[in-house]
Amino acid sequence: MHLRRLSASRGPSTGRRGRAAAVSAAAVAGLLAAPAASAHPAPDPPLTTMSIKSPPGGANVRVLIFHGSAAAGQESPVVNAGIEAIERIGLSGPAGERFRVEATDDASVFTDGAQLGRYNAVVFLTGGGDVLDPDQEAGLEAYMEAGGGFLGIHDAARAEPYSDWFTGLIGARPAASGPADVQRATVEVGDRRHPATRDLPVQWKRPDKWLNWVKNPSGEVHTVARVRESTYRPGPGAGGWDHPVSWCRDYDGGRSFYTGMGGTVSSYDETDFRAHLRGALLWTTRLAQADCTATITGNYRAERLTRPNQPGRNDQIGEPHGLVTAPDGRVFYIGRGGADASRPVVTDWNDPDVGKGTGQIHVYDPETGEVTLAGELTVFGNKGGGDELTKVEEGLLGIELDPRFEQNGWVYLHYTPHSRIDRDTRMAERRVSRFTLDHATNRLDPGSEKVLLAWPVQIHSCCHAGGGMAWDSEENLYIATGDNNSSGFSDGYSGNNPEPAFKGVSFADARRTAGNTNNLNGKILRIHPEPDGTYTIPDGNLFTGKETAEGGGKTRGEIYVMGVRNPARIFVDKSTDVLYAGWVGPDASAPSPTWGPAKYDTFAVITEASNRGWPYCMGNKQPYRDRNLPDPSKPLGWYDCDHPKNESPNNDGLVNLPPVTGNNIWYSPQGGAPDFPRTADGVPSYRAEEATYRLPWLKGGGQAAMNGPVYRYDAASTSGVKWPAYWDGKWFVGDFYDGDQPRNAVLMDPATQGDGGLPVHSESLKKIVPVGDDGIRNLMDWKFGPDGALYALDYGRGFFTSDSRSALWRVTYTGGGPTPAAGQLARGVR
Repeated sequence: MHLRRLSASRGPSTGRRGRAAAVSAAAVAGLLAAPAASAHPAPDPPLTTMSIKSPPGGANVRVLIFHGSAAAGQESPVVNAGIEAIERIGLSGPAGERFRVEATDDASVFTDGAQLGRYNAVVFLTGGGDVLDPDQEAGLEAYMEAGGGFLGIHDAARAEPYSDWFTGLIGARPAASGPADVQRATVEVGDRRHPATRDLPVQWKRPDKWLNWVKNPSGEVHTVARVRESTYRPGPGAGGWDHPVSWCRDYDGGRSFYTGMGGTVSSYDETDFRAHLRGALLWTTRLAQADCTATITGNYRAERLTRPNQPGRNDQIGEPHGLVTAPDGRVFYIGRGGADASRPVVTDWNDPDVGKGTGQIHVYDPETGEVTLAGELTVFGNKGGGDELTKVEEGLLGIELDPRFEQNGWVYLHYTPHSRIDRDTRMAERRVSRFTLDHATNRLDPGSEKVLLAWPVQIHSCCHAGGGMAWDSEENLYIATGDNNSSGFSDGYSGNNPEPAFKGVSFADARRTAGNTNNLNGKILRIHPEPDGTYTIPDGNLFTGKETAEGGGKTRGEIYVMGVRNPARIFVDKSTDVLYAGWVGPDASAPSPTWGPAKYDTFAVITEASNRGWPYCMGNKQPYRDRNLPDPSKPLGWYDCDHPKNESPNNDGLVNLPPVTGNNIWYSPQGGAPDFPRTADGVPSYRAEEATYRLPWLKGGGQAAMNGPVYRYDAASTSGVKWPAYWDGKWFVGDFYDGDQPRNAVLMDPATQGDGGLPVHSESLKKIVPVGDDGIRNLMDWKFGPDGALYALDYGRGFFTSDSRSALWRVTYTGGGPTPAAGQLARGVR
């Protein structure tokens, strides 16, 4: 392929404006400190009437490299390296991806419409300063409006500092402060579909000169890669955990891609960096499509679907506690059982109506926009607020639809029937039952109940009831149960105080529940429901129920996961049958060198039956201190996470427990994934001043983990509101609260996720799934529907009740498909 240059010299052009070279560094820095502009329309009247064919270029793909600079003297070696690298890219690879490369430092090319219109894309390898006069910038603007492509590399972000339009084209401006030296850092490559990033390592380690930004462009551009600031010294002006380094957007009719990398000569010798540039050029030249709208905030619409309840009625929603979507798009959501202000709350155990509440099942029909009250259950779950010996979190806790729901109408409910409480012993029955729904009326038949599974729970003390349910591809049903214990008798650390009890049943010792192999509380169960209303136990659970160890009879075969505290929300990705779960931790506000870690709310990717640690270990196998009779206030030895023992006097299961598997995400009031130096025995110091925070994108405080779904993009779906393919495979993790707490989509490494590997990339969702009092402030559940939209429950602004802010929401995508349009691709559909 023949290449030519439009200028014989690689030095600065003599035709450039004289005033550009005279711009002082201070003046440019001041201009660059202005907020980044969004896309602007062309000037009115236009600065040029130059005609450029639309779209520019053609099947004989050409790329123009502009390397003009406002500075006098010899051209940067980086520019030479960049030109040579792009030339090699154009000559290599599959024949259908090759292109001609022509380079110039003569800005007059931007005022020659016939010549400029020959190029599919323009690359700026410029230095800083004012490199285009007004007519030349107007020519570039006309080129983009005609559907041209633009690629800016590193110092191109410093060009045209006076131009709001060029700021929008680039997306962000470098901050005046920042590191000047070359440093090795880790780039998190979050977009696994864009041709510029899909073949790169998820965690890409490389040296470069890293820029800080005046304003973070995420949300206004589509960020495809971020640099992890913890892996280098970002200096003044650091951006924090969300530090974009490469991004793209559809801009003023064309396509713009920018990378802050490429600031060193050696960058252009890297195979992966050349692959990054190749992919960017495939999109900007119209050789390939890409979605550069997927994370732009303005492309999402959040709408409240339900109205406030009528006074004294729960006609729209109960106390929000969980949702599930049907294949036909209907949304089923439950109310736990807390009453509105007009209904009585009975707390006296001598009263037969103590805690009596109504668990409600509502159905939202997207075809009509109407809500139907499908059914009600009388539950134990309405004692209002107060301390842990007054309030209660029992009630209607979970809902799932049968895999053949469209044919059989079966609905599974996880609840605590009021009729089964024992007011004397303060014990109750938790159950999972199957009901039948009449599809024509959207009403549950109360007489159709078949109880699949029931087990005892103590109800003398609150809290942590769990409740979520989910199916895998083999039609096994997962049931999340809480440890149902008070945390008020261990100073908020391990729930392992054996002493307090009511009529012989401990209520502050999670070793009786979550840490007990013979108890169904504090677990994630896995059963296979049968058509007759019974169940069988699938292979691969943590126990068979027939273990002979320690005398036998000390395990339950339903247990798939033990050692979880309050798994209110679980999700199974049916494409992989991997289980995702989150649970609330204890209440200690800070770590203790005596007792162990602070409250860690937890998320875990669970690839096989396992022990997740509570109440012995949390986080990445950080142990608590044992305590026992006769004096539970005195610390004993540290738990051994690899060989945990349950030596509680309240244990009727095995003493020797399965080893603890580390969890993937944990967070405390101090920050995300706190870790500490460890002794030779593996015990962390738990000194706050020695902590490191391995996940800087999340933090707790008031915290209540709300696990979300893994999104799976359906290419065959014709839905106009489905979320784009960018999110495919990303796991949504959130918190009930919306301050510093997480509401993020994370990318996991399949090679390490089952052993507690940390997420390799995170994306904030707080501007897409909106926070704040007028948004989804108190996130109670969230799942994708068959239309590809996200459905979410906002709990409301009170506790143990529903109020005017309790609502079902939907978040839809409005950004359209990949660009350029298939009919504008330079060489056919790709």
